[in-house]
Amino acid sequence: MKPLIALLSVLFLFGCTSTDPYTGQQKTSNTAKGAGIGAVAGAVIGAASASKSDRKKGALTGAVAGGAIGGGVGYYMDRQEAALRERLQGSGVQVRREGDKIYLIMPGNITFATGSAVIRSDFYNVLDSVALVLAEFNKTAIKISGHTDSTGGAQLNQTLSEQRANSVRNYLAERKVAAGRIQSYGYGPRYPIATNDTEAGRQANRRVELELLPLE
Repeated sequence: MKPLIALLSVLFLFGCTSTDPYTGQQKTSNTAKGAGIGAVAGAVIGAASASKSDRKKGALTGAVAGGAIGGGVGYYMDRQEAALRERLQGSGVQVRREGDKIYLIMPGNITFATGSAVIRSDFYNVLDSVALVLAEFNKTAIKISGHTDSTGGAQLNQTLSEQRANSVRNYLAERKVAAGRIQSYGYGPRYPIATNDTEAGRQANRRVELELLPLE
């Protein structure tokens, strides 16, 4: 039975291996990972619940069902990631994937004027593209976080980060992204992604991030 379960896992993962269009490298999608885990779990449960003579059949049936369930969320997020990458290519917005979460990193210098929480008009088209994808893929929750560098007063930075996150939240809500899906927070300078000792590092830290999480 163990060799059968191992073989099923390999087949699920191999079937969902593809070429990353941005790096040219072979990768196993999150869909495949979820399907593989679901297949193994389904096979074990199917084998355990079947009679001794039907354990192989039970394992196969359970693997198929478990693979379909396990791949569902990953497949949904894979499609959303692909749509975002296509629309945001060349925009300056970074798309990062971690498991079943998608992060959009929006540098402050292309999103807002210095010291302002008013979205730059030349960034409207980018946010419109984000809104279109988020409205289509409505089974994800959206966490918006504003961040600043460490220069200036702590209270000023905190307020600015909150206002910028709220500006993005309101913009998306005005473009058919359900407000109930969106939460916004400001963190000031507390979570830097680069050193604040250089101008390049401070510029990287001045950002708004969108974290997309599956609702199911």
